[in-house]
Amino acid sequence: MRSLTVLTLLAVGLAGCKRAPDPAPASPPSAAEEASRPSGAILLFSADTRGYLGPCGCSENMRGGIDRAAFEVQEARKSGLPVLYIDGGDSLFGEPTLKPAQVPQEERKAQALAESMKKMGLAVRATGELDDVRGEAFRQSLGLPELPAGGVKLLRAGARQVGVVSAKEVPQLLEASAQARKDGADFVVALFHDTVEQAQAAADQPGLQADLLIATHTATEFSGEDHKQVRATVPVVALQSKGRELLRVDLSYGPQQGRFTQATSQADTDREASLLDQRMAMLNKEINLPGIDPQRHQGLQAKLEELAARKQKLLTEPVAAPAGVNSFSVRFLPLESNLPSQPDVQAVVKAYDKDVGQMNLAWAKEHGEDCPAPKKGQAAFVGTAACKECHSEAMPPWESSKHSHAWTTLEEKGKQYHLNCVGCHVTGYEKPGGVCRLDKVAGREGVGCESCHGPGSLHAENPTTKNIVAEPTREVCVTCHNPENSPHFDFATYLPQILGPGHGQPTGKK
Repeated sequence: MRSLTVLTLLAVGLAGCKRAPDPAPASPPSAAEEASRPSGAILLFSADTRGYLGPCGCSENMRGGIDRAAFEVQEARKSGLPVLYIDGGDSLFGEPTLKPAQVPQEERKAQALAESMKKMGLAVRATGELDDVRGEAFRQSLGLPELPAGGVKLLRAGARQVGVVSAKEVPQLLEASAQARKDGADFVVALFHDTVEQAQAAADQPGLQADLLIATHTATEFSGEDHKQVRATVPVVALQSKGRELLRVDLSYGPQQGRFTQATSQADTDREASLLDQRMAMLNKEINLPGIDPQRHQGLQAKLEELAARKQKLLTEPVAAPAGVNSFSVRFLPLESNLPSQPDVQAVVKAYDKDVGQMNLAWAKEHGEDCPAPKKGQAAFVGTAACKECHSEAMPPWESSKHSHAWTTLEEKGKQYHLNCVGCHVTGYEKPGGVCRLDKVAGREGVGCESCHGPGSLHAENPTTKNIVAEPTREVCVTCHNPENSPHFDFATYLPQILGPGHGQPTGKK
């Protein structure tokens, strides 16, 4: 009897539960809805930023800056098309290991980069070993949308879906790109954490389902000085490193879903952009010559800005897309010095500049250690004032040079306590008997005599021709005048600019 009652109650309960009806199949979009959909999308990529918020500013018209990148993203969104900003990784730090004194600054900089990316509307990013310099937990604490190696992320871009794939090895790349297609991606872009040469080899692998392959890693600090584009089975590109440009991919949608082809009309744009680049490089080299006439400098600078504006317009105008098909174009957007800064991100950079100087100075006072004393018989740094006692005739040429004002230029920008900058603006940085603490720079400000001639204590104690300090060589100069800080440096051209009577030139005295 009890069993019958339970069965009766169960039957009544089931009769009262109505199964949710299956959703009605989606009706095809009306002609009006189809016409109102965006006809394409814009994808913007950064990669291999290596912890750069902006250029050092040692030379004029230097490219780069997260605030300029943010301006480009903001301008792209004014088009009315869907815009996706994606980062390829190796962006948060610039060195694989950090000294203890570097930690406060580099962590603060990574936080500023992460905050900037969020303000730019970062959709997703891959990661590289330069993102994990302070550990996985620190990276994750930044709260950025990340895609692990081998992962797939589908992003809606109007009427189509963009599949973003992250991979560090070829098998990962093949599997993830195939998965992206299976999941319904219309356009697949692969962020491949390796060099452009390795990416080119991967691009010709059978079974690769990507439309575009981006090499997001450079082998050395200076191997990413130029961007690259390789025509392979799948197109391969690599950005200029250290945040000096963005990659822009314009998608154009045809009436039907299907694979994308690269627009052939881009060749003319590439050719014109290359010619403008060559003209700008020639102007920039002359603008950065030491001792250039101010009036000529002004005229050249105006011409350079005109060419940069023309190139900017060329690279951001829509590419003529073939009718009736899905197509894409690829363009590199250099972040030229004439580009405005996006205000919100510029504020992030300024806050970093203010904070990091105070942090570094406080760290030096609490934890800083003096440079080791020179070994027996080894010269130490004595400062320019000691040189002046006997070599007063050499001072005027030096005092009129930029070397003597190197520290002042940092103070004017509020960067005198930035570890990325100070080493080339003081004398004897991190050398025996030199400067190893930011709170003990007094007497070593500027690029003094010993920066070029070497430490002078032995000569100062006993001035003879046997212990006279060395003549400057190109090898000495390029420790600071390297491709990054001084891209137009030429030893034979620059050396005469710091010479003068009593300083490398005859005084005229008999």
